[in-house]
Parts: sequence; C-alpha cells; structure tokens
Amino acid sequence: MTVRKGTLLTPAVEEGAPINVPRVALVGANGHGRWHRRVIGRLHDEGRVRLAALVDTNPIEPEPTAPVPADVPVFTDHRAMLADVSPDVVVICTPPHTHLPIAREAVAAGADVLLEKPPVLCTAEHEALTAALGSTGRVVQVGFQALGSAALTMLTDAVSAGRLGAVTGIATVAAWQRPDAYYARAPWAGRRLLDGRPVLDGALANPLAHAVMQCLAVAEAVGGGPVEPVSIEVERYRVRPIEVDDTAVLRVRPRLGPPIVAAVTLAGEDFIAGEVIVTGDAGRAVLEYPTDRLRLPGETTAGEVPGRRGLLENLLAHRADPQVPLIAPLARTAPFTAVLTALQASPEPTLLDGDLVESVGVGPQRVLRVRGVNEVLRQVADQGRLPSELGVPWAITPWHTDLTGQE
Repeated sequence: MTVRKGTLLTPAVEEGAPINVPRVALVGANGHGRWHRRVIGRLHDEGRVRLAALVDTNPIEPEPTAPVPADVPVFTDHRAMLADVSPDVVVICTPPHTHLPIAREAVAAGADVLLEKPPVLCTAEHEALTAALGSTGRVVQVGFQALGSAALTMLTDAVSAGRLGAVTGIATVAAWQRPDAYYARAPWAGRRLLDGRPVLDGALANPLAHAVMQCLAVAEAVGGGPVEPVSIEVERYRVRPIEVDDTAVLRVRPRLGPPIVAAVTLAGEDFIAGEVIVTGDAGRAVLEYPTDRLRLPGETTAGEVPGRRGLLENLLAHRADPQVPLIAPLARTAPFTAVLTALQASPEPTLLDGDLVESVGVGPQRVLRVRGVNEVLRQVADQGRLPSELGVPWAITPWHTDLTGQE
C-alpha cells in the first residue's frame, strides 16, 4: 500500500458558513472518477466540502481542471483510507462488481455514500446493501445523475397532470457506437463474469443504464409510486467476442401502468443520443435525456430545459436536513436492479455477424455497425413490440421471466 499523508487543506469558507464542512473521499479516482474529482474540487473551492482523500489502485491520473491539493492523502486501499481519514461522505466510482463490499465497508465506517451506477448487480446484493443501511443509519445515493434533470421533472409533472391523457406506452431508444478500444479499457470490460464474480458490463447494465432508469422514473409518475415489475422479457445480441450484449431490447411489465420498452445498441448506424418516448391517448412526449431537450404534446419542436440538481450537492443537503429527499436513493433503483437480475439469468447474447455487420475504421478505433439496426430499434420503441414480434430476420425468441411469485 502507498499512502501520501499530510495536513488537509482547509478550503476558503465564506463568512457565516459552517466550519465543520463534510469531509469527502473518492474511491476510484481515475477514469470516470476524474469527473467526480471536478465536482468535488469545485465544492471544495467553494468551502462546501473538504476533499479528504483519494483512493485508486493505480497512480492518480492528472486532471487539469481538478488538480489534487498537495496535502490531500492518496491511498491504494479504501480500507486504510476509511480507518485513517474517517470521511463523512464516500464517493465510489469503481468497477460495478466491487460496489457492494466497498459500500458496506463505507457505511459501516459511518459514511454516507454516493455510489456510481449500476449500484449493485442483482436483487440479492441490493437487499444486502439495504440491510447495511438499516443497521448503520447511513444513506446511499446512486449515480443516476439524469434523475436530477429539470426536463425529466417537467415530463413527469405533465404525465401526472394528465397532459398526455392515459399513458399507453413508455419506451427509450438509443444508438451509440463503441470502438474496439472500449472493450480493452479494463479487465472487466465486456465480461459477464470475472474471477467467478458477476460483472455484466453490457449496454443495458452500464452505458445505457440511464435510459432504462429514466423510463422507470416516468413509470413512477404513471403508477403513482414505486415500480413493481411483474415480468421481464429480453432479446440480447452482440457483434464482438464479448460475454454481454452490445445490442438489446427489453420489455418490463409493471404491476401498474403500461409496459416499459428499452431498445438500445452500441453498434448503431447513426447516433441517437437517447430518447424517452411517452405515449398517451392525448399525445406523445419525447425527452432526449442526455441533452435535457423535451417536446410535450402540442409542441412542434423540442426545447432545452436547463437545470440539473447535482447528486453530491443533493446528498449534502439531505445530510444537513433529512427532510430534503434524495434524488436517487438506493430504494428507488430496486426495479433497475430487478432488470439486472433478469439479465444475469438470461442466456448468452446471440452473435450477429456476416453481411449483417459492417466494419468501419482500423485499429483500436474500429467500430462495428449492425445494418438496419436503427430502424429496428425505432420500430420497437414506437410499437412496443420486440424484434422477434416484428419479424426481424435476425431476431431470436425472447427470454422471459415471471416475477409474480417472488417475494
């Protein structure tokens, strides 16, 4: 273990501001953790938190917009950090299969947690972390940052107010591209299992998880409360020698409200950022969730709805006043975890190859594209039918699980 220690820097605190600002540690400071370093760095400079420690098993990568203060300790082991620093808040940005043990140890040490998505990989892990929160009295906020979008709130308010009439369908469609280098980024990339432990680094579980969670948030508004899935159907495909899906279509039937359909790919022909489509008998709304652009019934074009509440800022506000609700508490993500549980149980993705797949580029930046996939995904989202139900030649029989018998 390598540790760099020293006296923590005290950020500038505005006159009248509390002296005992929360101490925040980041576990997983490289990769996407650099984004968290920028957020924490800004709050540190504003005097709203103290950057208490960084943890990573590799040397800390430079981040020009969020340099590491010289006296902030750096650890390679999160357990040593918890023992030495005793942070108030721990941000966890590590591979998904490591989330549960690190989060349990953080809350046991007395910290509240901001946990990157996916929070855990199955319902059993979700229940284990929920039990840890119950025994420690701590909280976990999950890194579904798009849930803090003012555009999403405007959409769900419109649904609740009946502006769309009776909602008959909730769907999302997204078409991204990921090069070969994406699947070489880490030992767990594109894996279903690593050293016998579930990883599930597929399109639905990781890069396009936000699309699924946005749909579940709309379903909350339709059903008037938490979403309870009663059945899940999925068709999963891949274009590379990976263990998980890079193209997938999912249909979740909740106890209340219409089916939820997700049609996504990392092997798209053209880029679709990610749309949440809500259809009612009085009109249709479309939210492009990465850009917060929203079109409601009666509007001819989508307009940007500015404003996102930051998840770390919201967690800090909740710590100061528990009456402030968390945007993405662990409990809210239970239906998403039910989807991951189904994906774990489903068969290996079907390989799409031959003339169906087009290769573009060379070397690490080569991308593979499924011919006609964008049109298929659009039809799925518009009609709520899976590719096999649409008669798509390469479609497989969907895998299905019934959740009504589960407690």
